[in-house]
Amino acid sequence: MRLYLKYLSIHLKSMLEYKTSFILTALGQAITTLFSFIGIYALFDRFGSIEGYKFNEILLCFSTITLSFSLGECFARGFDQFSSIISNGQFDRIMVRPRSITLQVLGTKIELSRIGRFIEAIIIMIYAVNTCKVNWTASKTITLLLMIFSGAFFFFCLFKIYASLCFFTIEGLEFMNIFTDGGREIASYPLDIYKKGVLLFFTYVVPLAFINYYPFLYLIDKCPGNSILYMFSPLVTLLFAIPCEILWRFGIRHYKSTGC
Repeated sequence: MRLYLKYLSIHLKSMLEYKTSFILTALGQAITTLFSFIGIYALFDRFGSIEGYKFNEILLCFSTITLSFSLGECFARGFDQFSSIISNGQFDRIMVRPRSITLQVLGTKIELSRIGRFIEAIIIMIYAVNTCKVNWTASKTITLLLMIFSGAFFFFCLFKIYASLCFFTIEGLEFMNIFTDGGREIASYPLDIYKKGVLLFFTYVVPLAFINYYPFLYLIDKCPGNSILYMFSPLVTLLFAIPCEILWRFGIRHYKSTGC
């Protein structure tokens, strides 16, 4: 932990050296989220509701996944840019150092400019929490926190899968953006508004539904059956981390230097 805080301190000092660049980048991230919000507003202004979901309920869904993604992208950016670490030979140096490889990769890039998206998502969430008429209890508050932090860990796992594939391809595979950026966009709405195949895929293949759909139904009192299962469904992320870690270690064992 001390080493990671050192990495964080270095990135913070680097950011402060270029304040204007940091502010503009953070502002750009905030504007991206703002356009997404405007898109949702325009949609509901035209149709009123989607599959029985109201505007404020969708905002709660949107803000939780946006918070999760911004946290995951901020602290797991090293895995998201892992292809450059492989191609420039930096991973050779990482492997010979007497510290955790995962920790060192995390420390190579901490994207603090994502604070723009994070703050805007917080503002939207505060508005949604106060207007969507959810009967907030201790259990629902815990569920909301589980959605946010389990979601961040879920995106961390996706970035780790992307990095693991780089051991064999050297260059990154853009199709992973379908599950990272695409996953964030698709989970901005409850997954049952899409075709059934989409919900099944993001339940049994990529468990995004356990992060932002099933617990969301628990928050708005629309979950059928055992509500406890819906409440703790974000913890499925811990199981998803197992194959991710296996793939990561498999990639490390079969790593061959690029010769740079």
